[in-house]
Amino acid sequence: MNAKNTLNTQHMRHIKRAALAAGVGAVLVAGVLVFVPDGDQGPPEPGPEARARAAVGAGAPASLPDVAALIRDREAWLRKNPEDAESWAVLGAAYVERGGLRADTAYYPKAEQALRRSLKVTPGERRNPAATAGLASLANARHDYAAARKWGEAVRKADPARWTTYPVLIEAYSGLGDYPAAGKALDKLRALRPNTPRVLSVSSAVYRDRGWREDAAAKADEAFTKAGTPAERAGALHALAGLAWDRGEPKEALRYYDAALKISRDHHQSLAGRARALAALDRADESGQDYQAAIAERPLPEYALELGELYESQGLDGDARSQYALLRDRTARARVDGVNEELLLARFESDHGNPRAAVERLEAEWRRGHRSTQMSDALGWALFKTGEPAKALPYAKRATEQGMRSALFSYHRGEIERALEMDGPARRHLEEALRTNPRFSPLLAPKARAALDALGELPDGGPKDMHGNGEYTPLSPAPSTPAASASSSSSAPSSVAPSVPATPSAVASVSGAPSKPVSTPTPPVSTQSAARN
Repeated sequence: MNAKNTLNTQHMRHIKRAALAAGVGAVLVAGVLVFVPDGDQGPPEPGPEARARAAVGAGAPASLPDVAALIRDREAWLRKNPEDAESWAVLGAAYVERGGLRADTAYYPKAEQALRRSLKVTPGERRNPAATAGLASLANARHDYAAARKWGEAVRKADPARWTTYPVLIEAYSGLGDYPAAGKALDKLRALRPNTPRVLSVSSAVYRDRGWREDAAAKADEAFTKAGTPAERAGALHALAGLAWDRGEPKEALRYYDAALKISRDHHQSLAGRARALAALDRADESGQDYQAAIAERPLPEYALELGELYESQGLDGDARSQYALLRDRTARARVDGVNEELLLARFESDHGNPRAAVERLEAEWRRGHRSTQMSDALGWALFKTGEPAKALPYAKRATEQGMRSALFSYHRGEIERALEMDGPARRHLEEALRTNPRFSPLLAPKARAALDALGELPDGGPKDMHGNGEYTPLSPAPSTPAASASSSSSAPSSVAPSVPATPSAVASVSGAPSKPVSTPTPPVSTQSAARN
């Protein structure tokens, strides 16, 4: 063994010992490394580099200081050892993580350079699965879900037992709207790594996408009780807050967000969520302050859109325009760094700009295979805003019939049906929107109530034409109609359903709804424990 390899082996053994001291059996960064004990005695206390490897490698949230320390460590090492493919993969994955933590897309080109350098030194997903998996994670961060699927499936084919590949694939499949594939990947993940905080969190997110709120809450609650780090606990509380928000319970959501922020003061997702809940509770001034704080901390364009709509609902048009300008600036910067923000831009254009441009953006995404429920809803709404409700309706139906319960999706469908003079379905979906979350948007919820008032009450008596002799005019299908994706419909059997009744609310079948819902979890009064079942 030459001197360089000896030095590298000694260095990696030191990091290995430190990581094992953290109590983590599998230590890796986005699937980069898997360590086993090597028999060395007396491991030192883990430093920030090892903590970052352990946290991110297990798919768990990592702290920004630890990730920054890991980056410094790997950069220094690679200046002296530029042919170390494994360290290039670690560095690339750490750049992806830091870009997400800081909401700074400028780290993504650096991540790509590091990961491709790793593959240049050691090519192939079999010989270098770490770099290939890193490229999959990077593609997800850039919202390029087709590329993420390609890289992720290559790693899975090379090593089906590599559990860290499956969360990446689940995110990619969900972004593409391939929910059956996401369900199968979740089944495999749970078989490989059951009941760890990371897997419980992933399960919760999948169940939420399918509309199984009780099961999603049970898994998020379990993830909290098993969390080993402050970042994990804050993430689980944030998930519980989001589920409370989806149910139209802003007070409960606010308590969860507050609990998350007590644990992790810089958890900007919970700060923005807190602002959203405060707006629903008619505490607009506090909401605006929290949005501004979140944007100052992490200037994400979606935060600017939400704050702009809050200002617009208050008649503060100048302030709203400032936020919309910030949104355009941040999405333009992200585009330079390879990030696809077409969905967010299209949502903005549909309601505040050029709906025709929104349709063009979204149809291009649809052709690329990005057919999630969010994409379906946005395309349907954009077509409606251009005056094409008949083309819009199939997309709105697809968005509302795949499982996810969204007040926004129901409102959009109700307005589209109202434009088509389908008064009964329109009334039903507008009522559903306001029943699901009466304050789902400071700008759109009042419009939903006004639309429902305009429809008026149901006429006396039963429906006309009880025996089905009336006329029926089918809608003309839109180009690339989403009906072709019927395999993703929630009415069809899907392996997304929990295959093992791990909780009292677990789904015992694949019918698309929990067989026995459980009570909604109550937010913790203290953050010492969130176990309620």
